[in-house]
Amino acid sequence: MDIKKSKQAFAIKKVIYLPLLLLVFAFIYLWISNNFSEIELNKKDLLIASVQKSNLPITVSGYGKLTSEKLQLITTKTEATVHEILLKPGATVEPHSIILRLVNPKLALALTNEQQQLAQLKANLRQIKVNNQREILTEKAKLTELNFQYESAKLTRVAEQKLATNGIISDITLKQSMLNEQQLKERISIINQQLSQLTKVHIEAINIVNERIKQQQGKLAILEQQLNNLEVKAGMFGVLQKLSVTLGESLQPGQALALIGSKEDLIAEIKIAQHDARLAQIGQTVFIDTHQDKMQGNIVRIEPTVTDNTVNIEVELPAELPKNVRPEQSVNAEILINTLTNATYITRPANAKAGTNITLYKLNETVDLAHRTNVKLGKSTGRYIEILSPVAKGEKFVITDLTHYQADEISLN
Repeated sequence: MDIKKSKQAFAIKKVIYLPLLLLVFAFIYLWISNNFSEIELNKKDLLIASVQKSNLPITVSGYGKLTSEKLQLITTKTEATVHEILLKPGATVEPHSIILRLVNPKLALALTNEQQQLAQLKANLRQIKVNNQREILTEKAKLTELNFQYESAKLTRVAEQKLATNGIISDITLKQSMLNEQQLKERISIINQQLSQLTKVHIEAINIVNERIKQQQGKLAILEQQLNNLEVKAGMFGVLQKLSVTLGESLQPGQALALIGSKEDLIAEIKIAQHDARLAQIGQTVFIDTHQDKMQGNIVRIEPTVTDNTVNIEVELPAELPKNVRPEQSVNAEILINTLTNATYITRPANAKAGTNITLYKLNETVDLAHRTNVKLGKSTGRYIEILSPVAKGEKFVITDLTHYQADEISLN
């Protein structure tokens, strides 16, 4: 019985350990094949770079967009409804370019009412002027009649004075004539004062009506301006960057309609990685690539806060810009941090990091063999990285990731 159990245990162990042994032997075989057998690769499948030696600009990469330094936000002044959309974002605009047409029936009705009130005030003014002229003519007619009576009384008094001297008429008759003349003279003075006062009253009455007309014209001008504002215009030369409304939308006063940006005064807003922000400084040169044109600017502002592991910088662009640049256009940027004089460098190999050691395969002169070589790396910039190890200009290295190979030598075909 014990012998039978022992044979069964041995059989079980054999089943368990035999696959493990086979797996270990296979691994050892592959390791020996990779390290001691000859590896042959096709050069067409590899990235090969030559060592270069020259001044190497150290840059920090970023991305962002062009934005207008001068922006104008257009808002609605009254309640309205979007009736027509004439321009869409990206359109080039001029001051009188119509972007939207809005409607407000209540505003049109209010304008009609105010126009009628203005017409009524003007009619009242004309009526007042006619009445004033009639009153003046009536008073002047009275004055003329009194002047005639006064001159007649004056002549009578002069004649009666001679008759009274000769005793032809009594002194009482002369005194009555003199009294009549004096009364007429005073009445003329009173009428003149009334005329003067009446003229002032008329002028003030006209001024009051004119002031009402002026106030009404002001109210009318505001309504007309509000109606004109329903035809939304750009107000400046530039590009329509944003349209904030949709067709048929009901709007409230102060609601944003559109954003206009100047095409002439552009800046670049660039995002760089948080760990690179410590290298950026005001005044540094920045190379901007719009994918169609290239230009050069300078850093004028660095935001002190970090957003999503990036820091925003503002770049001032030259006054004369390429014709194809537009606000909101995506760009890439390279910030010039420093320049390494007479540096030795190569196109950055896969997984290479600045200040580390890396293993690369260096090609021989006939470019048919590559030998495993330890390389010390220095500073990196963009697609290049500095080599601190003693290498010659023009030497070629495989920069494809070959870390899964451990052989000291690789054949190339």
